[in-house]
Amino acid sequence: MFEELMAKIEKDRQTFVKAVARNSKECENALKKEISKLQAIYDKFAKEKEAYVQSVKDTMSKYEEEKDQLLIRYEQQRKKEKSLILEKEKESADKIAELEQSLKKKKQDDRTFSILRKTLGSFLENGLDIDFPTDD
Repeated sequence: MFEELMAKIEKDRQTFVKAVARNSKECENALKKEISKLQAIYDKFAKEKEAYVQSVKDTMSKYEEEKDQLLIRYEQQRKKEKSLILEKEKESADKIAELEQSLKKKKQDDRTFSILRKTLGSFLENGLDIDFPTDD
């Protein structure tokens, strides 16, 4: 009876070991399937992330290029405007100097003409009785 009981226990133990081994194998296979699914999802994510990062880098690179071009255009425009302002200032200064010279010459001519009139007037007063108004 003891041996029968031991044989039954041994048989149950072997059946249990087989069942555990079978369940372990099933779990291992299910785990492998899930790992392969997870790896596929991770690989897809990594590819999408890489594409997104490259897209951001390309966008930033394009932005930097456009920024540099705009800065160059801004500097060129600034230099152009600065030279135009300097040119206009020089033209204005030259025109003012020319007008000042013209004014001085006109004043000198007016003085010369006034002196000439006075001289001519005194000469004519002695010789003729014609009156010219004098400019003072």
